[in-house]
Parts: sequence; C-alpha cells; structure tokens
Amino acid sequence: MSTARVLRERRARLDADEVEFLASVAADTEDLPGLAEELAPELRVSVREVENRIHAALDLTTRMPRVLVAMRDGLMDAYGARRVLHVTAPLSDEHAREVDELLAEKLARAPVSTWQPVNMVRHVSRLVHQIDPGGATARARQANAGRKVELLHGEHAQSRLTLDLRSEVASACYARMDSMARRLRRNGETRTLDQLRADIAADLLLGNDPGVAVPEAAAQVYLHMPIDAALAITDNGCELDGYGPVPGPVAREIMTNTASIWRKVICDPATGGPVDLGRTRRRPSATMRELVRVRDRECTVPWCHRPARHCDIDHEREWAAHQGGTSIDNTGPRCRRHHRRKNAPGWITRYDPTHGTTAITTPRGATHTGHRSPILTPRAQATDEPPPF
Repeated sequence: MSTARVLRERRARLDADEVEFLASVAADTEDLPGLAEELAPELRVSVREVENRIHAALDLTTRMPRVLVAMRDGLMDAYGARRVLHVTAPLSDEHAREVDELLAEKLARAPVSTWQPVNMVRHVSRLVHQIDPGGATARARQANAGRKVELLHGEHAQSRLTLDLRSEVASACYARMDSMARRLRRNGETRTLDQLRADIAADLLLGNDPGVAVPEAAAQVYLHMPIDAALAITDNGCELDGYGPVPGPVAREIMTNTASIWRKVICDPATGGPVDLGRTRRRPSATMRELVRVRDRECTVPWCHRPARHCDIDHEREWAAHQGGTSIDNTGPRCRRHHRRKNAPGWITRYDPTHGTTAITTPRGATHTGHRSPILTPRAQATDEPPPF
C-alpha cells in the first residue's frame, strides 16, 4: 500500500471520527449556534466553519449514512463528503437517502477516478435529477435565493471579492469585463488582461471610469498609521481596519488618494490607546462610537474578527441593571451575534475596555482570553534598575 493511500485513509477516518463526535454532541443540545460558538476556539476554526461541520455531521448521520460509511472505510474525506452534501442539500430526507443508496452502489464498482470530488459531484448531480427530476426548477430558485457577496482577506495586502450569481448573469458580467479589457489592450494598454479585468470590475463597483487608471478606494475605510510612517521616516505600524498590517508604501498610497479624509486620533504614548471620552447618557455620541471603534477595531470576542464599524457599542456594566456609565472605559464593540450571546445562560463574558482584555467562559467550563493590540507601539517604561553591564 502506498504512503499516499495510507495518509488518505487515515485522514478520512479522522474526519469520520469528527463527524460522529459533532453529531453526538449536537444531538444533546437545542442551541446549535451556541455549540458552534463554544467549539470554535477549541477546533481553532471560525464559528461559521464549525456550524458548517455540525450541519454536515447531522446530514451524514441522518440523510447520507452510506457516505459516512465510506468515510469510516477510508474511501472519502470530509471535503468530498461536503461536496456531495452540497448537491443533495435541496432534497427531502427521503430523496437524499435514495441518492445515498444509489451512490453507494455506483461507487462499489466504479474506478478510482470516480472518487475524485469533481467527478463524484457530476455523478451525484445526475442521481439527484434521476430521483427528483421535477424539483430542478425549485432547486435552481433556492440556489439563486442564496446569492451573496463575500469579502475574503488574503496575504500581502490583497483580498478577494466573490459574487454568487445565477450562471447567465455571472457569465454576462465576465463577458462585459473581458470585452472592455481586450478593447483597452488593443488601444495600447500595458496591463495584463487579468489585471484589466480586475481593475475594470473595481471601477464599475466604485463608480469610476472603467479601465482609465488603477482603481483607488473612494469608499470609507479606516487606516491607522503613525506620523513617522505618514512622513516616510519608517514603514512600520500601519494597519487597515478589518484587514490587518499593510506595508508603509501601500498605506501612503491610500493616504494620498485624493478622496481620502484625514482625522487626528490622539493616543496615550504609554499604552498606545486613544484618549478617553466620557458621556452621561445611555446612547454614545457619534464621536465616542468612532473612538471606541478606532481603539478596538474588532469585536471584543477573541475568535471574532468582525470589524468594529459593523458592531454594536455595548456597555460592559449594563446601563440599567448595573448603572454602568456611557464612557469609553465601559464600552466596547460586540457584533450583533455576540452582543446577544453575552447574557445567554451558561456564558460568562468579561471585557476590560481600559486594558483591552477579554475573558469568556463557555457553558462547558472552558475559558478563553484575548487582548487587543494598541494602535501605536507603547513606549518602554523607564526603570531605576542599572544597565545590564
């Protein structure tokens, strides 16, 4: 047996173990979103990914048990199984189990290449149509109802914007961008076709003249940079809100965009955090909300990276129940999901806005801590100790 085959079978069996574990744990709770929140830091993946794994585990144990058997036998890993589940998701439980049986029979005598996910999806799609030919229109409409846009941050100050659209709409969009890119190339443009298609797509979304120049962001984004980086003395310490560190030259390109608006944020040199602003009313002012969002930048839950500008400004000590003041030393950003879960049974959440520390204890007793990063690097504290020489 080849090493590759041994590794593949071992991975598939480990995936099957996870499926059975998640299915058994999910069967004992009615709060699946809460379970996903609790398992996310333990499994070291996002909450959405845990939710997807839980739903996949429940589907495999109830709707597609023969696929789970294939995983236990080392024949199919979690990726292949989830591709199958995606195709069968619109089916009723009864029809899904019929596809499961037919697929198992087909795979029992199929060549090895059939087990490749892309080939298996083709076979499953044919079986779905065979079992429920009349549901094709409903499946297409259901899929179209799930159309969306996703922003996926990557490395090297680059990100990916993806759109899920009906096939003919997506094809028409691509054809238009491609036609515009090729016309610009014929007129002497030196950018590659890939670069032109990407730039034209950005221009169309930003309302710019497509393809005239490399797009610049005119929409509102937050860029944090020290004054010495702005003056090109150093290239360190720059951060794009919702993304993370960016190189100094890239930050200066964003800063010098003619559409950019500068705003001063005064920071405490000892802590690197913004200066406090207090209020005596329940609803924070616009200035306070912006200061809190600049300070914390993300949801205060350690495993949540939703940008603070899309979060609620939450009182740590409740306004009504605990007479908590409306000031930046008693407020922090929590996304709507974690704002609601803060007081859910069994969850204990503590956030110290002054020091930026978070401690969360889950219903099963696990405690997770986090600490925000300051906007600027704090200055070293002076000491009276003699130098080490």
